[in-house]
Amino acid sequence: MLAEITYSYCSARFGSIVHRFIKDPGVAPREIPEQPRRSKRTSGGTNNNGSGAERRSTVRAFEKSTISLLGLSVAGVIALALLNPIDGQTVSPQADFAESVADFETAAGPLPIMTRRARSGSFGGTSGLTVSKLAQTFSNYDYYLDTVRSGHRDVPPLFIVSLPSDMPRIRAPEQRKNIFFKTVLPLILKVNGEISADRERLTKIRAAALDGKAIPAVDRLWLAAMAERFRVKSGRLGELQRRMDSVPPSLAMAQAAEESGWGTSRFALEGNALFGQWTFSSVGGIVPKGREEGLNHSIKAFDQLLDAVRAYVHNLNTHKAYREFRQERAALRSQGTDLNGEALAGSMVRYSERGDKYVRTIRTIIRTNKLLDFDGLSLSDKIVTVSDGPAI
Repeated sequence: MLAEITYSYCSARFGSIVHRFIKDPGVAPREIPEQPRRSKRTSGGTNNNGSGAERRSTVRAFEKSTISLLGLSVAGVIALALLNPIDGQTVSPQADFAESVADFETAAGPLPIMTRRARSGSFGGTSGLTVSKLAQTFSNYDYYLDTVRSGHRDVPPLFIVSLPSDMPRIRAPEQRKNIFFKTVLPLILKVNGEISADRERLTKIRAAALDGKAIPAVDRLWLAAMAERFRVKSGRLGELQRRMDSVPPSLAMAQAAEESGWGTSRFALEGNALFGQWTFSSVGGIVPKGREEGLNHSIKAFDQLLDAVRAYVHNLNTHKAYREFRQERAALRSQGTDLNGEALAGSMVRYSERGDKYVRTIRTIIRTNKLLDFDGLSLSDKIVTVSDGPAI
C-alpha cells in the first residue's frame, strides 16, 4: 500500500515538474523554424524527405528517453523524501522558518569529512565529547583562529556533529568563544561553498541564455528544481540568482553565538539548535521550559550542527521577512563589493522581537570579536582523516 501511494505521489509530482519545465523551462531554447511541408509524390521516384523525418524522429525519441531517465531519478529522490519526511515548518517569533531542503543535488563536490556516531536519543549529540578533546583535535590539525585571520592557514574541513556537553562549564569567556567560533566557522564555509557552486552554475546558464543559446534539458530540469527549492516562479532567473547566494560568516557566527548563548543553551546542547528556529510540529522539537499557556511551539532540533546551519541560510535566502537582506546583498554584488556581515546585520530587524536592539547586539559581537576577518574565507581542500575523532 505504501509503495502504491509513494508511486502515485511521485508520478504526479514528477509529472508537474517536468510539465512545468517543458512548458515554461525558465529559459526557452531558440526554436528552429518549421520547414514548409512538401506534398508527397503520387507517382514514381522516392520521397527525399524520408531520411530527414527519420532523423528528427530519432532525435525526439532520444530527448524523450533522456528526460524520462532524469525523471525517474527525481522521482526516486522524492520517494526517499516521503519515506523520511521533514518535520513541520519552523518559525522565529516574527518570521516563518522552513528547514533546508536537500532533495536535489548541489553542484558542489563532496568535501572530506570525519565520522563519528551520535549518542543514542531523540536528537543528535556526541557521546564522550568534551571541550578538552575538541581543543586537542583542533590543535592536531593546526587550526588556530589567529593563523586563519592572518591568512597563513586555511580553515580545515572539520565538521563537528554536536557541541561538547561541558561547554557551560568553561569559566573563561575567551576560551568558550574560541571553541565556539572554531566549531561553527567550518560549517558555515561548507554551506556557503555548496551555494556558491550552484550559483556559479546558474550564472553560466543565464549567460548562455542571454547569448541566445539553447539550454540543455538537464539544465532546464535543474532550473525547475532550484526554482522550487528557493521558492521562485519558473523563468525568474534574476530572482533565483538573488536568492542563491552565501551569507557572510561574520553575520552567521554572531547570530549563532547570540541565539545559542555561545553554545551553552539547552537547545544547542540537546538539539543542535544554533539559531533558535521555532517549530509547531509535534515531533522534532524541544519544548521550552516555562512556555506560556496557550502557546504550542517548540525549538526545532537537528541531527547535527550542519543541518542547523543549512536551515538558517535557507531561511535568509527564501523567507519574505529577509527580503531586505537579499536586496542589500545583491546591491553589494552589483557594486563589486565584498559581502560585509556588519553592514548586512542592519537587515536582521525582523529576526528577533528585540528589533533594533537585536541588530545592535549582533554588530557589537561582530566588532568586539573581529569577525569581519573571516568574511571571504573558504575551506581548505586538504583531506582530513581521523580514526576516533569527535567530528562528522
